[in-house]
Amino acid sequence: MKIDRRGLLGLFGAGTASCATVAGTGPVAAVDVRFDHGVASGDPAPDSVVLWTRVTPPEGFDGTLTVVVTIGSTPDFAAATIRTLTTGPDRDYTVKLVADGLEPGRDYSFQFGVGERVSPVGRTRTLPAGVTPEVTLAVVSCQLYPGGLFNAYDAIAGLERLDAVVHLGDYIYEYGAEDDAYGMATGRRLNRLPDPPHEIVSLADYRRRHAQYKTDPDLQAAHARAPFICVWDDHEVTNDSWVSGAENHQPETEGDYAVRKAAALRAYYEWMPIREAAPGTLAEAINRTFHFGDLASLMMVETRLTARTAPLSYGDLTMKHGPDGTPVPDVEAFMARRNDPARELLGDTQRAWLGRELAQSRQVGRPWQILGNQVVMARVQGPDVTTMLPPAQIERMMAGLTPDIRAQVEQVIGLFKLGVPFNLDAWDGFPAARERLYKTFAEAGVQPLVLAGDSHAFWVNELHDDAGDRRAVEFGTSAVSSPSPADALGNLPLGMALSAANEEVVFCDQASKGFVLMTLTPDRADVALMAVSTIFAKPYELRAVKRYRVDHTPAGAGALIEV
Repeated sequence: MKIDRRGLLGLFGAGTASCATVAGTGPVAAVDVRFDHGVASGDPAPDSVVLWTRVTPPEGFDGTLTVVVTIGSTPDFAAATIRTLTTGPDRDYTVKLVADGLEPGRDYSFQFGVGERVSPVGRTRTLPAGVTPEVTLAVVSCQLYPGGLFNAYDAIAGLERLDAVVHLGDYIYEYGAEDDAYGMATGRRLNRLPDPPHEIVSLADYRRRHAQYKTDPDLQAAHARAPFICVWDDHEVTNDSWVSGAENHQPETEGDYAVRKAAALRAYYEWMPIREAAPGTLAEAINRTFHFGDLASLMMVETRLTARTAPLSYGDLTMKHGPDGTPVPDVEAFMARRNDPARELLGDTQRAWLGRELAQSRQVGRPWQILGNQVVMARVQGPDVTTMLPPAQIERMMAGLTPDIRAQVEQVIGLFKLGVPFNLDAWDGFPAARERLYKTFAEAGVQPLVLAGDSHAFWVNELHDDAGDRRAVEFGTSAVSSPSPADALGNLPLGMALSAANEEVVFCDQASKGFVLMTLTPDRADVALMAVSTIFAKPYELRAVKRYRVDHTPAGAGALIEV
């Protein structure tokens, strides 16, 4: 017998009030609720997936609500399973259910309801088990709400085949709406202003910012299309964060960093379709593995809050007396600090876990091991453009920059002439830790596919250890909407300069916005760098900037081939 939606809710005690039902033992009261933030799913397994929504109660309401979740193997819910749970102000009226008892490699539809109010219908997919001929992943990162429209998510929502979206961090940003705040020149033009309008610090602030992001229709569409597999980077807390501090945290005005971090992580777990931290474990330890049948293992690592030591900056360059007595930068001392073996990103515990996961994946015969990693891993030295371009060409390019940008570019050009890395907040700021990771790859007998976000640029890199042996292939995704350095540089060809200056950099695009689309089969990995034509308007066009193929070999990733 087919039971319609109203019948299902009535049978399972969700009530038939015209609005929401209030949990409790007293009379049922009608509460007018909405589902302003869409629906989402995440952390898929072969037999389960996390389902998420947020119920928006009327202003001033602070009671608990009963929520019914319907899960069906078809969009019309002809054969459906019903779960009931409650939510309230203690978790900001977010709803999270680990829907279990599902079948592997299957699409499911889901919907939330309170009374007769229902959410949009979402679509999710469990991980496959056993023989798996193909997996398709969309890889995203860095979505600054004021930075532009989330057209990349609209494109992802329209993909015909998609098993999961891999999000590498910077899902939200912490900055306020001041005129000089990050991305606000675009934000004011597009009327995409941060809420709250100040930098977020408290739990209420982080909740409001997450809520604003999930009102974006394109992001909602992508969440309703496929499960997300997420890890945070720094901006989910605050810029350039590490274990005990952050560049964008000032204790004298913003309080205890540990309190701020705890608030940020609580809001993240409330508002994201991610499994809760296991009892007795650190909330920061969200490294975890996803097995796609017999085809691939995806290891998501955490590089910010569990082990990262404080980053270096170019301001750490001290001066020394040169041969003629005049002050010159002490590059040798700076590089010695950079190469300090104590500098860490993953930490011993997480690296040992990763080694076991990689080795086990290879031992059971999965051809692909994928590392969901936040920051660029390749060796990327800042390009000395004075040796690459004629002075007159450089001057013509510089002439088109605003005075403040020109001053910054001139400073950076001077730094790069010294041979310093392009980005000290990436793995290049932690070379000893990177070498330990490469040793872990070698001991596990794998050459994984490394995914990277954070940089707001597309990257295709071949990674080598200090001995020159290739250890992995890296694909970096550009931002959904966050600005790139190239956005302010006019005609300066930064991506081309980085490719020319670095042996490990096969390709770099510092201008395009979009996502990486990866399709895996037992014999090969096909990777496309997908760019949207604009983040400032609709409609837009979607194109592949570059396409690459990596064939599988007994050692893992084979030759990198542009197609």
